[in-house]
Amino acid sequence: MKKFLEEFKAFINKGNVLGLAVGVIIGGAFSSITTSLTNDIIMPIVAIFLGGVDFSSMAIRLPSPFNVDPEAAPNMLNYGNFISAVINFFIMALVVFFIVKAVNKVMDAAKKPKEEEPAVPEAPPAPTAEELLTEIRDLMKDNAKAGKK
Repeated sequence: MKKFLEEFKAFINKGNVLGLAVGVIIGGAFSSITTSLTNDIIMPIVAIFLGGVDFSSMAIRLPSPFNVDPEAAPNMLNYGNFISAVINFFIMALVVFFIVKAVNKVMDAAKKPKEEEPAVPEAPPAPTAEELLTEIRDLMKDNAKAGKK
């Protein structure tokens, strides 16, 4: 039992598990925000363009082939709620996309190596003794020719 508890403690203390737990909690809270955004802000604006149609009231009454109590709630296919849920999903997916894009940009900037200073161009190699002596000889020849003229 002690070994089990130690393994469980090691599992819980891993960063991935704690990050996942935080993500689920924040995701649940964020879900209520996007649901409110969809139902309270976006759908009323969409309803303006659709002539005041309320998506939550869109439904089809399904037939009841069996003898059902007339006082019972009718069997309804609420496709308006489904449309709201789909819009809500796309809003959440768009927000998650922007969050992931921003995080990736930050991570890439952190991984990017710092710009190295441009390399100082190397000085030309020092002439060898033979090259120096050849140059001196040529200069002396030129001076001798100039003196004879």
